[in-house]
Amino acid sequence: MKSYKVDDQDEARGLEPWIEFQRAADISTGLYVLDAGEADEQEPHTEDEIYVCVSGRARLVTSSGECDVEPGSVIFVPAREEHRFVDVTERLALVVVFGPAEGSQA
Repeated sequence: MKSYKVDDQDEARGLEPWIEFQRAADISTGLYVLDAGEADEQEPHTEDEIYVCVSGRARLVTSSGECDVEPGSVIFVPAREEHRFVDVTERLALVVVFGPAEGSQA
């Protein structure tokens, strides 16, 4: 067993928007942070992903729909689906879970 604290991962990430803090063959977990007004530059991933909003507010726009994002939001995005966080009005912190591990699918 291993446990993590979001605040510790936020501190460890430094100036980068993304830090992976857990990895196994079938799953990986990280923290993704965007400041208010910051553009989301991510590309579609080759793995399914789940976003859990820890803090902040934004809107997620995907090729299949869009939704508001706020603390407590849990969102599933299937592999290869275009998606972006837009209208980031408060610093957005998201725990991201990839299945299988990010980058393991070609």
